[in-house]
Amino acid sequence: MSETGEHTENTQRAVARPRRRLSAKLLWLTILFVMIAEVLIFVPSVANFRITWLEQRLNTAAAASVLITADTATELPQGVQDDVLMAIGAQTIALRMDDQSRLLVVSGMPETIDQHVDVVAFTPAGAIRDAFATLFFGGDQTLRVTGPVGESGGRIEMVMPDEYLRAAMLTYARNVAILSLLISLITATLVFVAINRIMIRPIEKMTASMLRFAADPSDPGAVIAPENRSDELGLAERELAGMQSQLQSTLRGQKRLADLGLAVSKINHDMRNILASAQLISDRLAETSDPAVQRFAPKLVRAIDRAAAYTSDVVSYGKAQEKEPARRRVRLGQVIGDVEELLGLEPGDPIQFSANVPDDLEIDADPEQLFRVTMNLCRNAVQAMRVDDDPATVKRVSVSAVRMGTTTIISIEDTGPGLPPKAREHLFAPFAGAARQGGTGLGLAIAHELVTAHGGTLELRDDRAVGTHFEIRLPDAPVNISERGRTISSGTRGTARDRA
Repeated sequence: MSETGEHTENTQRAVARPRRRLSAKLLWLTILFVMIAEVLIFVPSVANFRITWLEQRLNTAAAASVLITADTATELPQGVQDDVLMAIGAQTIALRMDDQSRLLVVSGMPETIDQHVDVVAFTPAGAIRDAFATLFFGGDQTLRVTGPVGESGGRIEMVMPDEYLRAAMLTYARNVAILSLLISLITATLVFVAINRIMIRPIEKMTASMLRFAADPSDPGAVIAPENRSDELGLAERELAGMQSQLQSTLRGQKRLADLGLAVSKINHDMRNILASAQLISDRLAETSDPAVQRFAPKLVRAIDRAAAYTSDVVSYGKAQEKEPARRRVRLGQVIGDVEELLGLEPGDPIQFSANVPDDLEIDADPEQLFRVTMNLCRNAVQAMRVDDDPATVKRVSVSAVRMGTTTIISIEDTGPGLPPKAREHLFAPFAGAARQGGTGLGLAIAHELVTAHGGTLELRDDRAVGTHFEIRLPDAPVNISERGRTISSGTRGTARDRA
């Protein structure tokens, strides 16, 4: 299976699992958390319900007992008294009023008392413990419940089974559970709708955009359209859109480079055959006795040899980078002279070439790569000034060099129109730093790479109001460790001169 097909299958599989989506997880988590909150509320509420239920029964028993024991002319029959007390659910009621106690027996005294409950004096933890004991283990136990009788200062004591209490608590728990479930569903729905609209939908939108972009990065419609939001998600959408646009631009540049590399490879194959034939013809021309041919033949041979070498190196440039420089001691003036000859500037040309390079200036560099660097910079300057047709405009390319210690500084200046802002912004980027219409920007990119391979720097100076000024700094090759002891003193003096 191809990588694209596997990616598409994984994407479809990820989308086909709704239970694993963030919105579904959010819904279930909201319901779970609300239910946990309801349980935390239910625990003290059921304990409070138990105390309240017992307190109500105790108050009812106290009122009935006071009525029964009142000193009135009409005494209630014993059967009526028993019916009243039995309706309360009590087995025994004892009333203490004004230092007098009276025991009212309904159905006999139970043999054992399982639990004592004071509806006034209790602790929250004890009330919760007793409530759950009744809820889970009650139904056949006997309770002794005591409490005050209003504001009279008396107390009432009641013995009763917990059967009716447990039934009331179960009914209460069932109602609370149903109510909690309804509240959980309503709350979860409201929270889900709010968060889904505020957070989940934008996240799903970004996820869908990333999946679509991953499937086809070249599709302009795959770039997310950011919403006008000022929060973190709005910032994330804008950053994602910027990264996707930048990546598309990079991919277009890479595709252009790939297409160019294929085209160059095809041209290079045929060009090498043509140059091989040209080399044979140039060798024969060098054998003629014509003085003009003898004067130009060596230059023609060197130019063809350079072209043949470039065709051999162009594939390695397309694969990775330029080959390592073969550094030697080179007369810089001779290299600049070759550049002037190959620029094609005739004596009457409006563009002048000025070279201020000492004849004895030697530089530690690869002669062919040094020639390419200076040739690219000078040719760019000439092509920039060719656009200006005004005969009164001064058009001049100046090359100067000076040696400072172990570093050689080469300056290439022109009086042209200068570099536009776009070229300055992408100065050494291939296909992005072109300074003229139809240019590719490869000249500066190649020059920068070659100078960097020498351990030097290529810099555009801003010290000219008109034209451009490139400065090349090339250091000598590092000294071997075995020779360091013999050259340390001279190296120190050279460093001092550099600082000066």
